[in-house]
Order: sequence, then C-alpha cells, then structure tokens
Amino acid sequence: NRTISALLPVALGVAQAGQLRETTKMMRGLALLAALALGMAVPGLPVSAEERVTLGWGRMFTNDGIGDLGDRWRTGAYSISRVRGPSWSGELPDQFGTLLEFRARAEIIAPESLTVQPRRDRRYAGVVTLGVHTHFDMQGFETSLGLELAVTGPQTGLDGIQSLIHRIFDYPEPLVAANQIPNGFHPTLVAEIGRTFTFGENTRLRPFVEAQAGLETFVRTGFDLSFGSYGNGALLVRETVTGQRYRAVTGSFKAGPSLMIGADVARMFDSALLPEGGAAELSKTRPRARAGLVWENENLTVFYGATWLGKEFETQRQDQVVGSLSLNVNF
Repeated sequence: NRTISALLPVALGVAQAGQLRETTKMMRGLALLAALALGMAVPGLPVSAEERVTLGWGRMFTNDGIGDLGDRWRTGAYSISRVRGPSWSGELPDQFGTLLEFRARAEIIAPESLTVQPRRDRRYAGVVTLGVHTHFDMQGFETSLGLELAVTGPQTGLDGIQSLIHRIFDYPEPLVAANQIPNGFHPTLVAEIGRTFTFGENTRLRPFVEAQAGLETFVRTGFDLSFGSYGNGALLVRETVTGQRYRAVTGSFKAGPSLMIGADVARMFDSALLPEGGAAELSKTRPRARAGLVWENENLTVFYGATWLGKEFETQRQDQVVGSLSLNVNF
C-alpha cells in the first residue's frame, strides 16, 4: 500500500526545471540539516527490543493563495512527517523515545509587498527545519517532545524557488528577498502536552499546552475539537503555522466526512523572524482559529482547512487567512 501526495512531485518538478543553480543552495542546506539531524536524533534515545519500522507518513501544504488569496506574511509552507517505531496499537507508548517522528518543513514568510519593502513591515524570511519528535503517554497525558534545527536566510535557496515559480506564472518577483532575514542556525526545543476527552462515538475535545524555545520562543494554550472518525486510533501531529493537525499514522477507518475546529493563543517572548530593534515589533500575543473538513474512503483522504491568523507584529496592517491542503491516495 503506497500513500502519495499530489503536491510534492509538482513542486519539485517546477523547482528543478532549468534552474539547477537556484535549487543547489537549498540542497546544500538540506544536506547539512540531514547530517545534523541524524547525528543528534537517534543516539541517546531508548532503543526498543523490537526493530523500528516505518508506521506512517503525514504531510500538509499551507498557503495564503488557497486562503484569502493573498501573497504576504505567512505566505507558504510545506511539512512532511515520517513516523517510526516497533508497532502501532492505536495508543501512545508509555516510554519516551519508543515512537519517533522525523519532521521536515520549508516555509516562506514575506512582507505585504514583494517588490518594495513597506515601512514598518516584517522582512522576508526563508526557513528550512529538520527535527525529531518523540510521542508518548505520560500518566494519561498525550506528550510530545522535539528537537529541531531551523536554518534561515539565503542559504536555504527558498527565495530562488519562489522567484522561479513566480516567473513561470507571471507573478511579481520577490525583490524584497534582497533584504531578508540573514543566514542563521537556530536549535529549537518544542513540547506539547494535551488530553483527549471523548463524548459519544465520534466527538473528541483536546485541550493542550505548547511551549517552544529557539527560532521563536513562546508558550501557547488552546483546544482542538473534532467530529467524525478521522483521527480515531491515529497519531495526529500539529502543523507549525496554523496549528492544524494532520494524520501521521493511520488508526481505525470509517468512510465519510469529519470536521475539525480549534483555537489557541500564544504569549510571545522572542522571534528570530521579527528581531528586536527591527522595523516590525513583535506582538506580545498571537491568536489563531481554524477549521478543517476531511473526506475519506478506502482509497482517498482529502483535507482542506482554513486558519485565521491574528497579527504577528504591532504594525501589521491586517490579519490574514491561510488555507491548508492534504491529499493522500492509497493504491
């Protein structure tokens, strides 16, 4: 049984067409990230007596072009997760390090205009992240701990890929990338703890608390509420920009629709993407609200979600809505 995303091959094909030089920068950064992640991910974690196998894959594409049709601020991201462990029973193991999620993410952040840097707007940023997360049950609480390395700046090559795509579709060139957030390496710790309460067969409420220190430093609290079978007995992981949760390991299956809604608010302390003393001052709070609809049958799972993102810096002219899409085909 093979699960594919319809989005990734298209993106890779566009990025590579006649533009090897522009994508080489990103590949160098990814290679370095992979070596660092492999070096720090596996040693020191408990090793199960059973051999680890791949238990599942998850992926999500996020873009404001499929939200409020804009092309600014949190403009685009792609996340992919691979989960490995001895087995999956529908419940989290009670041991730290038994279940590992290897996660890669690429994101482009931009000011409101791509051609002229607006006064008191945020700077362009390209971010590539690789990390390892372990998911486990801690006395009845669903717990996730992760270590990531986030790479920023021209060394990611994301500005070149966006420039290529915009030329192909005759969109404005991202000239503001000339003044982007500089090259940097940002070790980042991520932790989340939550608990699921079930009402009836297919209604679940999950309050959670999340904390992060590194690329951006914050404490966040919120909830997820779902109606339907999607996620039953599955491992759901959280997409960084929106907070939408996507399935990384399949659980019990029942054909039909599911609805997922949620909201959270973060208390922000620091951000390398909105540096202190810059033209855009980091907002102290960062609210989000989201909804997603899933339809699945034996061969197809389609997810679309919309997320309202509150203002991330004090002089941001308005909030925004981004869309998230995941398409899995089994054959």
